[in-house]
Amino acid sequence: MTASAVYEGVSSSIALARDFAGDFLDRVRTVHGVPERAAWVVLLVVSELVTNVCKYAPGLCRLDLAADEETVTVSVRDSSPVLPVPMDLDAERVGQHGLEIVAAVCREFDVVTEPTGKRTRAVVSLVDETAPA
Repeated sequence: MTASAVYEGVSSSIALARDFAGDFLDRVRTVHGVPERAAWVVLLVVSELVTNVCKYAPGLCRLDLAADEETVTVSVRDSSPVLPVPMDLDAERVGQHGLEIVAAVCREFDVVTEPTGKRTRAVVSLVDETAPA
């Protein structure tokens, strides 16, 4: 299953993208099932990635979602070729922890430049990877 949407890159885009992802997860749930934890992680990832576009990349933002029986892939494209630079760990820093959190809760996370900007991709597991095989 796949779905895509384009947003203006303004703060109201964050809630719209999260709602779009929630609707997508409802459709995925009927086919593959979506554990509650995985659904919350997907919504968190969408919120964080779209927030970064709104803060740091001018112009449009494209959200692509794809699901199979084991994963949901969240891809966000924007017009800025500037790759995010992870900050040093600092427990006293307020804010700017979004990409650290996304990388920590996802199976895969990467950012690559594209001809028109960059693509940020996060893969969320739909299976409990802590359960014994």
